[in-house]
Amino acid sequence: MPLPILALAVASFCIGTTEFVIMGLLPEVAADLGVTIPAAGLLVTGYALGVVIGAPIIAIVTARMPRKPVLIALASLFALGNLLCAVAPTYGLLMAARVVTAFGHGAFFGIGSVVAASLVPENRKASAMAMMFAGLTLANILGVPGGTAFGEIFGWRATFFAVVVIGLVSVAAIAWLVPANVAEPSGGGLLGEVRVLGKLQVWLAMLISALASGSLFAVFTYIKPFLTDVSGLSTETVTWVLLLFGGGMTVGNILGGRLADWKLMPTVIGTLLLLAALLASLAQFGWSAAFAITAVFLWGMLVFVVVPPLQLRVVGTALEAPNLAATLNQGAFNVGNAAGAWIGATALTAGVTYQQLPLVGAAIALVAVAVAVPSQRLDRRAPIAAAGCPAE
Repeated sequence: MPLPILALAVASFCIGTTEFVIMGLLPEVAADLGVTIPAAGLLVTGYALGVVIGAPIIAIVTARMPRKPVLIALASLFALGNLLCAVAPTYGLLMAARVVTAFGHGAFFGIGSVVAASLVPENRKASAMAMMFAGLTLANILGVPGGTAFGEIFGWRATFFAVVVIGLVSVAAIAWLVPANVAEPSGGGLLGEVRVLGKLQVWLAMLISALASGSLFAVFTYIKPFLTDVSGLSTETVTWVLLLFGGGMTVGNILGGRLADWKLMPTVIGTLLLLAALLASLAQFGWSAAFAITAVFLWGMLVFVVVPPLQLRVVGTALEAPNLAATLNQGAFNVGNAAGAWIGATALTAGVTYQQLPLVGAAIALVAVAVAVPSQRLDRRAPIAAAGCPAE
């Protein structure tokens, strides 16, 4: 893969660490700022809302701008946002800093994925996107546990200062390695960008993304009590199992890129079916610690197998405005995150047990299949002439 994609991967590592490391530092943040742990947990929600709200705004505002300066500005926003988080004296200012930082999240991954795809031949576009997203998966393996341990030793603010340094490295890497005229926006104007939202296939692609993400978070939000109460694992063991989940994500991300370059929609549909089957089996055999540990690795792998093809899918359905569509797709993933967690909480409140909860995730995955199948059939009627998006 070209070196510019490595620069984008470094930035995605910074962004992934920024998003998720707060989860491991909630007790320290709550104690320092004098709030409850549930209140500190809202910092995660605030970030997700910042992604959803900021993605379309940033995409539209920067639609006509050269891609390289936009990527540099977005990476700089993350460095600045983490600096503001590190020095925030109050809970309210920390929340504001998190939301402001999140504004650049969706736009960076959306624009970055289009840039990555533009740097390689037609048959490697999904793999290029996967390489950029590899930084996000590695953040869950290295950045989050490393940042959590660093914060426990030196204080939670030190973790955010460390992420600032990573962010500055990513800014320098993008400025140095990414070509100046890469993936220049088309001349369709703002109206052309917005007009793409009237295409059914664009909305179906984003709906599949939201459902795939919802299937994950409906269960994964409550994975710790599942593994301790159902599978009988200790709290210490759960930490290592979650690292295994991150390893599965990394493998799945690479595998998904290669499979999508071969057969895009069959990869999406087949993976979602396997995901539903795995979650159903987890509900049935999750009492076995060995099975649960194995299933968690496979789960992480399957979840990220669909990420590169779904990102390429939405770009392929929106050739007139690929940057806007790819950015909005990141918002769709985050809508799925929030909705999935809410669905899981609602199910538990209604009397669903932790052991039964994976069935809820399986059901959502099957709904995603029910959307993906007719979307593929529409391709046969009006083939998508997108680079790397053959109609199957």
